[in-house]
Amino acid sequence: MSQRYAMRKFVVPETVFGDGAADLAGRYAKNLGATRPLLVSDPGLVAAGWTAAAEAACEAEGLEPVAFAEVSPNPRSTEVRRGVEAFKDGGCDAVVVVGGGSPMDAAKGIVASVANGVDVLAFEGVDKVRLPGPPLVCVASTAGTGSEVSRFAIINDVDRNVKIAIVSPKMVPDAALVDPRLLTTVPTELAAATGMDALTHAFEAYASTASSALTDLDARYAVRLIASNLARLIADPLDGEARGAMALASMLAGRAFSNAGLGVVHAMAHALGGLLDAPHGLCNALLLDAGIEVNFEAAGERYADLAIDLGASPEDLASVGARACVLERVRSLRAEVGVLPGLSGIGVSRSDLARLAGFAARDACLATNPVPLSAAEIERIYERAL
Repeated sequence: MSQRYAMRKFVVPETVFGDGAADLAGRYAKNLGATRPLLVSDPGLVAAGWTAAAEAACEAEGLEPVAFAEVSPNPRSTEVRRGVEAFKDGGCDAVVVVGGGSPMDAAKGIVASVANGVDVLAFEGVDKVRLPGPPLVCVASTAGTGSEVSRFAIINDVDRNVKIAIVSPKMVPDAALVDPRLLTTVPTELAAATGMDALTHAFEAYASTASSALTDLDARYAVRLIASNLARLIADPLDGEARGAMALASMLAGRAFSNAGLGVVHAMAHALGGLLDAPHGLCNALLLDAGIEVNFEAAGERYADLAIDLGASPEDLASVGARACVLERVRSLRAEVGVLPGLSGIGVSRSDLARLAGFAARDACLATNPVPLSAAEIERIYERAL
């Protein structure tokens, strides 16, 4: 059997996609046995009204939700600990989370810590979560992270100033509710960053050494949707077609990377986010082209496919080459959505590079990168991206 059809496991939660999916949060929690779910969110979603809508959906099913909205961007280990205490103090038996990657990853950390009785940082790495947690229902509010369908959770270890990756099938939510209506309140800069995050998920999943026929389908369709709709969504958040396409792209890219793994771009982005508290999607946007450059020799045919998905023609590939073509398309989309290149623009200095590379070299996402990379090689990639 060819490598393209090699045996692979593909794990996804029960998923509802489409306008109105968020209204089912209470029903899904109740069907999973919840009576007092911890309702995890963040201040932005509280202000936008989506947290209250989820609370009402839970109450309509006779549930008694307990609010916990103390999650910040790049969720901290300290916030997960407070969430665990809120779960215990509230007598909770499940978690409903409304949010992007930050609240959803925090919620995953909460349920894992509750079930296993250990601190969230003990789960760093691959397959370190021994017991599954209480029921977890995710309502996605951004088009980018794909955390609602993934086995990944990224938590900021505030003691070491680094993001850790927790990768386990036990982190896959029980239900994912993907409702494009929630994208109407996403700020423009966040929409651009999360959209580029989804693109990076798809790119790294497709180039991953653990890719499969199933993940390839999701990754490539996600790239096509993003190429046609990300700029449209940023220009008009009320564009229903663009909203739906980007919500779908995010979910598909999330399924792809959850099952195929990621690569050096995410390893480097996690290190950046931990040190500088920089937005994760922005970090990926600034590093994606550098990751393509270092991996191209090992995965050139795959990147050629992705160049086509981004809108290049076979004639474009023939005239300038796949490497130049895919890089031009990625950089053009990045510019179109308003992301300026250069890590120095987010506060990275040359003196930071060795430390960043040391953290990135130990990140679990490197395991499926197309080529093995040392800390010294990763430092050179950071340097080129300055």
